[in-house]
Amino acid sequence: MYACLFFQESQLMENYNQTSIDFVLLGLLPISNIGLFFFSLIVLMFLMALLGNLSMVLLIVLDAHLHTPMYILLSQLSLIDLNYVSTTVPKMAFNYLLGNKSISFIGCGVQSFFFLTLGGAEALLLTCMAYDRYMAICFPLHYFTRMSKRACVLMIAGSWMTSTINSCAHTAYALHISYCRSRAINHFFCDVPAMLTLACMDTWVYECTVFASTTLFLVVPFIAIACSYGRVLLAILHMHSGAGRKKAYWTCSTHLTVVTLYYAPFGYTYLRPRSLRSPREDMILAVFYTILTPVLNPFIYSLRNKEVMGALKRVIQRICSVKM
Repeated sequence: MYACLFFQESQLMENYNQTSIDFVLLGLLPISNIGLFFFSLIVLMFLMALLGNLSMVLLIVLDAHLHTPMYILLSQLSLIDLNYVSTTVPKMAFNYLLGNKSISFIGCGVQSFFFLTLGGAEALLLTCMAYDRYMAICFPLHYFTRMSKRACVLMIAGSWMTSTINSCAHTAYALHISYCRSRAINHFFCDVPAMLTLACMDTWVYECTVFASTTLFLVVPFIAIACSYGRVLLAILHMHSGAGRKKAYWTCSTHLTVVTLYYAPFGYTYLRPRSLRSPREDMILAVFYTILTPVLNPFIYSLRNKEVMGALKRVIQRICSVKM
């Protein structure tokens, strides 16, 4: 199967030379029964991600009991994931079904911009959520002073603005470099590192900026999260209330699960030098942070969460009472 897939990709690379300014996304899935099975699975995961994240956003907006810093940040995470999964999967599905793998030059730039903006914003927002839990557990008396609505808005705005600036810089560079005859991107979306392999110029300096950005948006936040949860675990060990300890463990473990699923494959992909990277491996790892994480986030944060389940019951009862 892999030999056939490699042959198909080689043929596509030869056929899609620079006859236009469009790019070609070679895609993740082969045209076969196995490919169709995984395509159906990805579409199902996409629909689950849309339903789960949209439900979380609406639930937090509609229920006043969830208008707290933790859930305000969580609503932003769901909003990001809702858009994040919509940036890559619909185009991939469209290309697979119609057999048309092309994407316009502008379309590729737009996809790359939103992917980088949403990816960076999620990485920074996860750090803000870790800080929120750190303050709630380690400094409960100062929590509502440090995590006021104003502080929450500043965190969210800072995450979006910083990520947008970073995305603008990388997308502008990717669209202004000269590309060789082949426009075939060996990926299922317009990933900037995958686009750089088609460049007709030395991109070593730019690759250093990619490494620096990855360090800023992934490594530094991950270290900050690890340090904050180290302090949180120490605080949990000194708790006298068994129920409080259990709730704190659950909250922290769910957040750490999300962080690991997002940061580990993302960082492993972008921190490696080009010589050690494999297009097929990069695409498989990309499934984790572009598709799997947006699917799991709403379920991880809602299952066994009494506040979320209580809010869901209240909203359903309110809707039923209105209909009656």
